[in-house]
Amino acid sequence: MATAINSDIWRDTGAAAATTPPDRLPAGRLLAFSAVALPVAAAQMPLNVYLPAILAQHYGVPLAVLGTIFLIEKIWGAIADPIIGSLSDRTRNRFGRRRTWIAAGGAVFGLSALLLFFPVWGVTPLYLGLVLFAFYLGWSMIQIPFLAWSGEISRDYNERTRVATYQLVVGSAALLLVLVLPTLVDQFRPGDGPLKLGVMGGLLLITLVPSLFLTLRAFPEPPLPEVPPQRLPFGQAVRLVASNRLLMRILASDFAVTLGQNIRGTLFVFFVSAYMGLPHWASGLFLLQFIFGISAGPIWMKIGYRLGKHRAAVTGELVQVAINLGLLFVVPGQLGLLIALTVAQGFAQGSGNLMLRSMVADVADEHRLATGEDRTALFYSVFSISMKAAMAAAVGIALPLVAWLGFDPASSTNSPDALKGLLFVFALGPALAHLVSAALVHGFPLDAAAHARIRASLDQRDATPDAHIL
Repeated sequence: MATAINSDIWRDTGAAAATTPPDRLPAGRLLAFSAVALPVAAAQMPLNVYLPAILAQHYGVPLAVLGTIFLIEKIWGAIADPIIGSLSDRTRNRFGRRRTWIAAGGAVFGLSALLLFFPVWGVTPLYLGLVLFAFYLGWSMIQIPFLAWSGEISRDYNERTRVATYQLVVGSAALLLVLVLPTLVDQFRPGDGPLKLGVMGGLLLITLVPSLFLTLRAFPEPPLPEVPPQRLPFGQAVRLVASNRLLMRILASDFAVTLGQNIRGTLFVFFVSAYMGLPHWASGLFLLQFIFGISAGPIWMKIGYRLGKHRAAVTGELVQVAINLGLLFVVPGQLGLLIALTVAQGFAQGSGNLMLRSMVADVADEHRLATGEDRTALFYSVFSISMKAAMAAAVGIALPLVAWLGFDPASSTNSPDALKGLLFVFALGPALAHLVSAALVHGFPLDAAAHARIRASLDQRDATPDAHIL
């Protein structure tokens, strides 16, 4: 429907946009704005990797109970995202519709993180369930409005990529720190799970308040729309998202990107330890990938400037296809090629995610031109759900598949066929996923020129509020 209403926007998309150069956002303020990505990203690694094992080993929570609680909480997080997104879009007050939710979310996030990472009264299933419920709520209250605001601080096609790049770099640095800290604890206090948990939680809490302060003060929020978007029942919101073909292409592409990344992440330790026969290299190689991943954002930002977002996304995905296919030529016990591919993977890391995240704001502009309603946070909340769904699907696909092929992670004598099956899933699974992602976003029509015309129409209409929707 949106495309039919705005058919004139898509004409001559190959031509250069006839707009004045945008004002470049100051680097210092962009860095300050991105600060809240540090504690939010720092929470990912403990929750997904360390927390379940530490709770089971040191606090006696049964594995079956842990699995059930974390599954329920992930479902709750997926439900909370679109609710928060819709409410943020409709919030109207003097403090700011994004600031209000980020500040309130920071309080919920901080208090629940304190209880989660420093369980001085012990951990019971009820305690863990309630704390995780609040933790995921606070996380959504920060993350979804923050992503929406990220797409609003600049109206320019390329500058939005730069905004997303700063956030990617800050988030990658946070993940690197969280990877290093448990390694350091193991050197001085091996096996001390509570200390490891406390160190990671301490990083999150120490950075939360100053990062919130920097983010909330970095930029003013854009003026509120003249008319707030209508409240959408759940079913209508689903239909609205599903009917937007551009958004659905981005979501499907991002699902495939994240699926490939997490199949690789889920099997990484198994591959290095069992197939390569080098268990002592597993953590180091994982860390190496993240070190080079920090520099990946600025590189892909420049590529995005030159090629356009969707072409840069396709390029990044095809590079990752080649990297993962290269794993088929890795020889057990020989590190040279594996190290080279790990470094290359670091440089390619996040290329697709970066471009796709920036493209959501462009699609939100197109939707606002077509309907007159700003649904930016709602669109980003669905983007967040696709990422979480892909992370869950990766575990649900990769582990049963390698088990079906005969691989047993507890065995020290896996058969050659089982190890070959592990290799094929580790290499071909991500390669196929990245190839699908590239195909989904190939030929995406909303390029720089089309977006410039959308922005010109929106600016003209905003200057004359009584104008009809085009």
